[in-house]
Amino acid sequence: MSDTAISDAPIIVWFRRDLRLSDHPALSAAVANGSAVVPCFIFDEAAAGAWRAGGASRWWLHGSLDALGRAIAEKGGHLILRRGDTAKELIALAAKTGAKAVYASRAFEPWASRQEHDVRNALSEEGIEFKRFGGTLLHDPDQLKTQADTPFKVYTPFWRALSQRVTVGRVRAAPAKLVMPAKAPKSVPLASWGLLPAKPDWAAGFRDAWVPGEEGAQDRLTEFLDEALAGYKDMRNRPDRIGTSRLSPHLAFGEISPRQCWSAAEAASAHQGRSSDEGRETFLKELAWREFSAHLLHHFPTLPDEPFREEFAAFPWKRDAAGLKAWQKGLTGYPIVDAGMRELWATGWMHNRVRMIVASFLIKDLLVPWAEGEAWFWDTLVDADLANNSASWQWVAGSGADAAPYFRIFNPVTQGKTFDPEGVYVRRWVPEIAALGDDAIHAPWEAPAGILKAAGVQLGTTYPLPIVDHGEARRAALAALERVKACR
Repeated sequence: MSDTAISDAPIIVWFRRDLRLSDHPALSAAVANGSAVVPCFIFDEAAAGAWRAGGASRWWLHGSLDALGRAIAEKGGHLILRRGDTAKELIALAAKTGAKAVYASRAFEPWASRQEHDVRNALSEEGIEFKRFGGTLLHDPDQLKTQADTPFKVYTPFWRALSQRVTVGRVRAAPAKLVMPAKAPKSVPLASWGLLPAKPDWAAGFRDAWVPGEEGAQDRLTEFLDEALAGYKDMRNRPDRIGTSRLSPHLAFGEISPRQCWSAAEAASAHQGRSSDEGRETFLKELAWREFSAHLLHHFPTLPDEPFREEFAAFPWKRDAAGLKAWQKGLTGYPIVDAGMRELWATGWMHNRVRMIVASFLIKDLLVPWAEGEAWFWDTLVDADLANNSASWQWVAGSGADAAPYFRIFNPVTQGKTFDPEGVYVRRWVPEIAALGDDAIHAPWEAPAGILKAAGVQLGTTYPLPIVDHGEARRAALAALERVKACR
C-alpha cells in the first residue's frame, strides 16, 4: 500500500483505560490494517458523572498519559489529547484526518457502556465505523454464564469457569512503528488539564512510590515475579513485608493487561519450579477476583450505589461525621487502622489485608455506611476501579455477592498482632508510638503508664485513645444485623 493510500484512510485508535502499546488488540488491528493511525485520548469527565476520576486517579492519569505520549513518539507517532464530549471530539478528529473508522477497547462500567452506545450512534450518522475490541479483561462477561445461563454470583464457580476458558497464547508485542496521517491534528497540552495538585502538593509520596506508565508496569511485574511470586500465598497478607504485586494501579489504567500478567506468572512458575506453584495459583485467583468484580458490575450496574442484597437497605447505619473524619485522617486510636489510612493518604495505595481491616472498622465498629468508605477510597486510591471498589466494600459489609458474612467482624488488635507481629508496618506509618514494644504497639491503651512514658506516648495528646470500644461496637453491630434479618 502506498503512503498516499495510508494517509487517505487513517484509523483513529481511541485510548481509554488501556494506556499501553503492547497486547493492545485495538491498536494491533489498526496497525495490521495497513492504515495510518491516529492515537487519541479524550478527557470526558461529564460522561462518568458521579464516578469521574478522584484526585489520586487524576494524578496517575497525568503520569500515564505522559508516559504513553512518549512511547508513541518513539514509534513515530504522537498522542492527540482532547477534552470534552467524546463523540463530538472523535467526529472532529475524523473530519480533520479523513478517518473512516474508530477502534477502541471495550469498557464495562455502566457509564462507559452508555458512552460506547452513544459514540457508536453518533459515528454511524457520520458514516464512520466503530469497532470494539477486548483486552481490558481476560474474558468477555457476556460470554461467561452459569449452566442456567445466568450471571455468576459466587466466586468459586466463577473461578472454575474462567480458569477453564482462559487461553493466553502469544502476547502481542507493541507495534514497531506508528504511521501518522500527513496532516495530523495537534494535541492540547496535558498540563492544561490541571490533573496534578498545586497547593498543597500532596503527591510527594506518590512520586516516591510509583512510576506510572507501561514501562513502570512491566518493571513492577518483573520484580514481583522474581522476588515475591514463590511466597505470594503466605506473604500477601503481611503489610510489613514486600509480598504483593502492587500491580493494581497499572491494571486499573490498562498499562498492562491481565493477560500479560497471567501469561508471565505461568511462565515464571514453570521456570522456578514447584516452589512457586501455590504462589502462582493464588496470584491467578486474585486476577480472577478482579474479573469477578467486573462481571458483577457489568451484570448488576447498581452495585456502586445500592446493596446487592436488598435486605441491607434496611440496615440501621449511623451518621457519624466525627468518626468518619477520624477514620479518614488515621486518628482512630487503633494503630493498624491508622497506619493503613495514613499509608493511603501518603502513597495513594493501601495493602489489601489492611483495606479489609479499615473497611471492617468503618462499617462494623463505627456503623458508618459502606458507601462513605467507597467514596473516600475512590478519591484517594491511585488504583481506584469502580468494579473492584464497589464489590470489595460490599463484600466487607456483607451486602454484596458471595460476601463475607456481616458477623465476621475484624478485631483490629488481633489483626495487627497476626499480620504485623513485630509492628514494622505500624511503626512506619504511626511514628508517634514507634518506641513502644511489640507487646504494646497494637493496643497502646493497655500498656502500663511507665511503658507509655518511657516511649514518649501520651494517650489523648500525642496519640488518640480509641474512639470506640471494639467489644461494645461488636455487640452493637450484631444487634444491627438482627434488624436486617427481621426484614427478610
